Amino acid sequence: MKKLLFLGLAIVLSVTACQKQEKRYTQQSPEIDTYKKIMDDYKNLNWENMSIHYADTAKIANNVIKEKGLSVSQAIDKNKEDAAMFSWIVEKEEYEMVLTDDGETWVNFWGLWKGTMKSTSKVYDIPFHTTVRFIDGKIVEEYGYWNNAEIVTDLLTSEQNAASASIDSIVE
Repeated sequence: MKKLLFLGLAIVLSVTACQKQEKRYTQQSPEIDTYKKIMDDYKNLNWENMSIHYADTAKIANNVIKEKGLSVSQAIDKNKEDAAMFSWIVEKEEYEMVLTDDGETWVNFWGLWKGTMKSTSKVYDIPFHTTVRFIDGKIVEEYGYWNNAEIVTDLLTSEQNAASASIDSIVE
């Protein structure tokens, strides 16, 4: 009888302990909803609305280390420069939120950026990943990772061709 009582008590305690655990991983959260709004603003070139989701001191480090990260306004200026050169869509969006062992809240995003260079009509398909840290509902840091080597190579080739054409016209 004692064994049965202890077994019952152990089961009750196990169920109670499991119910009190915090959700450490999810695909639905207010932070994910916020990042979805940011991605919609990015796709629609709505820069002012995009910036309201970031803390004033947020750093955005796309393909660079944190120390070389940009302020939100600098990152938006960079996005505006990109919008002058490309039209784009984002597809295959996946989101997850993770609560780390240190109690930090991070939202991870994966997607496919399909950009068309306006000057050449060449289409680029670039998978990318971003991860953002939230504090009190605002993004305080963001990291983005993608391979833009094909675009850089094409831009350098275009510049070299333009330089060669300019030199050829001077020589003639």
